[in-house]
Amino acid sequence: MVDNAEVFKYLETVDFPASRDEIVAEAERLGAPNTVVRALRAMPPVEYGNRNEVLKSAGTELAPEVGVAERAVKARDKTHQQVSEPLRQQ
Repeated sequence: MVDNAEVFKYLETVDFPASRDEIVAEAERLGAPNTVVRALRAMPPVEYGNRNEVLKSAGTELAPEVGVAERAVKARDKTHQQVSEPLRQQ
């Protein structure tokens, strides 16, 4: 999975709001690697208002320093999930 920093550097010259196709075209023009282009092409074909919307939609790695195993442990830890008690499913 591609990380935020890698995708972000190919979004600096994009004029927002921009469509998915415009974002992909700009990344390709700047010589983005295939991993970045694939992540951008996988986004829904809507108009994006800013870089943060693109990063959320592209499925980038939000915390690349946290490994898969550590994320799995955190997901299983029901005591530290920040959800109020009435909203938890039982």
